[in-house]
Amino acid sequence: MLSYQHAYHAGNNADLHKHALLCTVLQILTRKDRPLTYMETHAGKGVYDLFSTEALKTGEAAEGWLALSEAERVALPAGYIETVKKMNSGATSPLYPGSPLLAAHILRAQDKLRLMELHPQEYAGLEKIFTDDKRVQIHKRDGLEGVLSLSPPESRRGLVLIDPSYEVKEDYEAIPAFMEKLVRKWPEACVLTWIPMLPAGRHEGMLENLKKTFPALRVFKAEWAKPGQGMYGSIMVGINLPHGV
Repeated sequence: MLSYQHAYHAGNNADLHKHALLCTVLQILTRKDRPLTYMETHAGKGVYDLFSTEALKTGEAAEGWLALSEAERVALPAGYIETVKKMNSGATSPLYPGSPLLAAHILRAQDKLRLMELHPQEYAGLEKIFTDDKRVQIHKRDGLEGVLSLSPPESRRGLVLIDPSYEVKEDYEAIPAFMEKLVRKWPEACVLTWIPMLPAGRHEGMLENLKKTFPALRVFKAEWAKPGQGMYGSIMVGINLPHGV
């Protein structure tokens, strides 16, 4: 579906969770000199204004990024806070980076980014940001199909971020199946998958499915949760993550 726009949710607690882990993994992967390829299935537009009409309508950023103290922000992975301050000329708002911009900041000249985005407005935003970055290729295509088509990359080392909106309930079944195909085709890939925790409880079945799909692999799981209605938490599942995460 193309109705979802992340501007309403940028900088919320789920973003903090996802982006902190993403930056941690990328910083560990880039300790080795060999080049790597970063791919995303649902890249978004890359930059979000936390004081925009969309963000203010939900108030999620006010409970997430904007609620953090300076000490809490400093405790985040270096690449995370550095990206935010670079965007805001040393400040920490109003602009907030999506995962493509965080990855681009941490990755090096020898690395590559392959970003999938089907939504016309989000795609246009990505193109504008990365016009002069020769490391980046942006594909206006289905994210799961696109990543599979481009895998494995020439470098073989790399990370894939899977981050759909889950507006379509079939995603809970499609993502484990996609991950199985991806790891079979690109065994060296590190894979990070974001999963929302919603009252319907579909994440529980998805986690069980992932356990059955990858019984022989080390599966990393991190979650946060708080009481409330709607999305009350999120889970990050990692496959083949580097030592030290």
